[in-house]
Amino acid sequence: MASDLYAVLGVSRDATAEEIKRSYRRLARELHPDVNPDPATQDRFKEVTAAYEVLSDPDKRQMYDLGGDPRSGPGGAGFGQGFGFGDIMDAFFGTQSRGPRPRTGRGKDALIRLQVTLAEATFGSTREITVDTAVACDECSGAGTAPGSSVVTCTMCQGRGEVQSVQRSFLGQVMTARPCPQCQGFGTLIPHPCPECSGEGRVRTRRTITVKIPPGVDTGTRIQLTGEGEVGPGAGPAGDLFLEIVETPHEVFSRQGDDLHCTITVPMTAAALGTSIDLETLDGPETIDIKPGTQSGQTVTLRQKGVAHLRASGRGDLHVHVDVVTPTKLDARQEELLRELAALRKEESKPGTVQGNHMSQGGGLFSRLRDAFNS
Repeated sequence: MASDLYAVLGVSRDATAEEIKRSYRRLARELHPDVNPDPATQDRFKEVTAAYEVLSDPDKRQMYDLGGDPRSGPGGAGFGQGFGFGDIMDAFFGTQSRGPRPRTGRGKDALIRLQVTLAEATFGSTREITVDTAVACDECSGAGTAPGSSVVTCTMCQGRGEVQSVQRSFLGQVMTARPCPQCQGFGTLIPHPCPECSGEGRVRTRRTITVKIPPGVDTGTRIQLTGEGEVGPGAGPAGDLFLEIVETPHEVFSRQGDDLHCTITVPMTAAALGTSIDLETLDGPETIDIKPGTQSGQTVTLRQKGVAHLRASGRGDLHVHVDVVTPTKLDARQEELLRELAALRKEESKPGTVQGNHMSQGGGLFSRLRDAFNS
């Protein structure tokens, strides 16, 4: 076997079976004697066909790759032996008979969007949901036939599920197969369909199932419930049910990953003197200590008070952002006291200070507060 069979077909040595078949189809259409009667072309056609005979057979291809001659000995056969017209036509058109298709099949998967609260996403929960889906027909137990009846063999295809026809082409007579139009490829007919399911073997119904929502889910998380989808035709295996989580917004906390964020407002005097604020968290009431001199924008972090990590231990954190509120209106006494405070702190005429690209207004403490909030 002097020629490189891979080179004859124009494929690499690691080519797949489908790549080898495609290359042979292309070359055979170009070189077939009915298309090109030149003797040299006929020899080339025989060479291509012989190469395909070896490389399309896994055992022969393995023997060839190991350096043996796949067409010698008991396991080998020369061109024209063991490689008939049907093999060539299957390589060309894929006309191999598939037989009748089954009436049973796997059901479709189903998707339901499920809204959950932040507390449910944090700690997990158990919910009952109602789904409209297909289940096996109780009347016929999935057979699709009326009580006392059964399926019969199709008279058109004789149970094969397909019919064959012969057409003329440049290759001569070509036999093709297509699904039987009378039985739609099943090979059998249901003369008396089940009145409950109309011969499909399944009916639609509404049912309630209990699902567990694991801690740590977030919007977009999908929970797979195996076998809870639609039952297949003929009461075939059920598909899966997927729950897509949609987390509803919380009135206090916002979520970023597994961390929670919220903002508390603190009066200017409380921020200066320090105070304590009670905050209702997902775990219950917590006391937030505001240290004296706390500035607006500072954060107090409560560890392990966020959302649970999905498929892992531990939880995120709760970040409490402080917003210091300056009074917008002052009566005469309050203004007098603030002026006294500014005088004591020598801030009555203290100029503004540059912070980044922003500079506060000049003047005393009260003047700056008044200009900022009463303008």
